[in-house]
Amino acid sequence: MTETPLLSVRDLRVEFPTRRGVLTAINGVSFDLKAGEVLGMVGESGAGKSITGTAVIGLLEPPGRIAGGEIRLKGERIDNISQPAMRKIRGKRIGMIFQDPLTSLNPLLTVGNQIIETIMTHLPVSEREARDRAVALLEEVGIPAAAARLDSYPHQFSGGMRQRVVIALALCAEPELVIADEPTTALDVSVQAQIIRLLQRVCRDHGTAVMLITHDMGVIAETADRVAVMYSGRIAEIGPVRDVIKSPSHPYTVGLMGAIPSLTGETEQRLTQIPGSMPRLDSIPRGCAFNPRCAYTFDRCLAERPDLMPAGDSFAACWKLVEPEGAAG
Repeated sequence: MTETPLLSVRDLRVEFPTRRGVLTAINGVSFDLKAGEVLGMVGESGAGKSITGTAVIGLLEPPGRIAGGEIRLKGERIDNISQPAMRKIRGKRIGMIFQDPLTSLNPLLTVGNQIIETIMTHLPVSEREARDRAVALLEEVGIPAAAARLDSYPHQFSGGMRQRVVIALALCAEPELVIADEPTTALDVSVQAQIIRLLQRVCRDHGTAVMLITHDMGVIAETADRVAVMYSGRIAEIGPVRDVIKSPSHPYTVGLMGAIPSLTGETEQRLTQIPGSMPRLDSIPRGCAFNPRCAYTFDRCLAERPDLMPAGDSFAACWKLVEPEGAAG
């Protein structure tokens, strides 16, 4: 008997109705996430990474809507439940870490107030116990003099320290899943590394699964167990990080890998550049959405949209996996 995934997303479709018609931002995305696993979601801006995350946690901005598919948390469907029911899940069972910590923290309340209120909302504890837990969490995420800093306001922390507070806030109700949306983008490189190591450690210690959304393949390589490469609202490739990085199967993933500089200086090759840009939502080409930018395009790529298919231990949505002779043309 196979274990029920912690998070199961099946054929997710997200639409944005506009005056000029309906724009499809996510089109048929499916993936599973096991308890304690880190799944990286990577791709260029506009690929659909963040919208996938906000759909899972029920925070799509209107008029955005889930137009198809299912999202299940431990087998329980959560994409079609009421907002009050979703609010109980959000924070308690699913935590969220946003790119800009200032959007997660109320500037008018001390960080202690915010963490203690969240703990008391979701856990059956007294105010004293909630305060002790808040201090312990701030210590765990590396805030010095945590008991004294409970009474500080968000603006009294540096950017890196604010992001540590946000991680503590996301973990304070002991969630099963944390969605981290570009958690290091606004930080200095040295602070980025600290935050990534912190996120890895606290999630491992708490047994929390992480959906890590980023455009930085280096962060994925350092942190994730598996990676989903997104392009134009679909998953182009998904598999174990080591396999996807060492032997990518989708031409888009190959391009992403070729654009990462080597720190060892082992290669004299120039960095590759993927020509063109991601299509706008109102002009996604027929067939494979990557075909205008792909060096391997053949007739089938222009006519039919590929689904994910086996590629070693990974899966990729590319016709050259089944028609290598066509790709040579």
